[in-house]
Amino acid sequence: MLGFLVRLLPFWIREPLIILVGTVFGVRILSMALVDGEGWVPAVIGTVFLLGAALRVRVVVHALRARRRPASATEAQSAPVAPAPAPAPVTPAPVTPAARRPVEKKPNAFAQASFAIGLFAVIGGVLWIEGKLPEDGTAATGASRPAACRLDEDEKLPSAYRSTPEAVTGADLCRALNRTELPELLGTPDERSVYASGTDNTAPLTDRKVAQPEARVEFETYTVELSATYDKLTVAQYAKLTTYGDGRDTRKLTVLGRPALLTSDHMMKIQFDLGSGEGASGPVEQGPLARTLTVAFDGKDRGGSWDLTVWSESGLLPDDSALVGIAEVVLPRITRGARDQD
Repeated sequence: MLGFLVRLLPFWIREPLIILVGTVFGVRILSMALVDGEGWVPAVIGTVFLLGAALRVRVVVHALRARRRPASATEAQSAPVAPAPAPAPVTPAPVTPAARRPVEKKPNAFAQASFAIGLFAVIGGVLWIEGKLPEDGTAATGASRPAACRLDEDEKLPSAYRSTPEAVTGADLCRALNRTELPELLGTPDERSVYASGTDNTAPLTDRKVAQPEARVEFETYTVELSATYDKLTVAQYAKLTTYGDGRDTRKLTVLGRPALLTSDHMMKIQFDLGSGEGASGPVEQGPLARTLTVAFDGKDRGGSWDLTVWSESGLLPDDSALVGIAEVVLPRITRGARDQD
């Protein structure tokens, strides 16, 4: 289809356009082969493009020479010759309407070629500018658009949320956590989120009476989870419970003027065997180490908390300052569930 449309163009538009396209593509593909080390196949393809452009140049040169030959012949015929004897006077023939028609001017080849080159330059400039823009169509600033939050909008909200009016939802947490600056806070500014979700869960062992919404944002390096638990357990009480653990690295601090606690623990790892057709699962294994920052809902620590957890399949963890920085940016953006009554 494209070749048919190209053949419909006039000669002095079609040929310069083909020469320009072949030259640009040939040089670009050759640079990929020679500079970027893409191999010999792109080098051959680039050479073919350049040879095709060279053949078209030869065709255009022959056409220009052919246009000049009639003009040279006319100049030769107009050279001075010996005067011929005056012919006998004749009666002029009547002028017909056909003889009065003006001679049609042939299109200017240079103007057509200039127009074709200018048009291709405009198209190439638009494509170049579009290639410099990121996926969201904004100016290239190094920040990428995060993945859209996946929400369980069709599921009915558990009754625990209706009995706790101040409770946020998984959608609220996902919108607050899934920010473009989150990779920079994690120390991986070149990454973008590949998955984001929000769920309206309830706390385990509470008979679905305690709301516990969660949000998860995944990157190539780290996975970040943010949850809220609307129970009566204070951060101070939770800190005492951790002293009876297995020596987990704990640290007390203050975040946004509220009591906070940093703890470490291993995730659980479950493998599912889908090949058997029955979805059988293997034994629960110890997963990668995770670091969690627990922050009280309010400065007086009257119960309930935010939990911000970060882990990586590789076992790497960001500095504690990264978790504190994320909490200081994300928690104030959660509009619902604000129980800070200082």
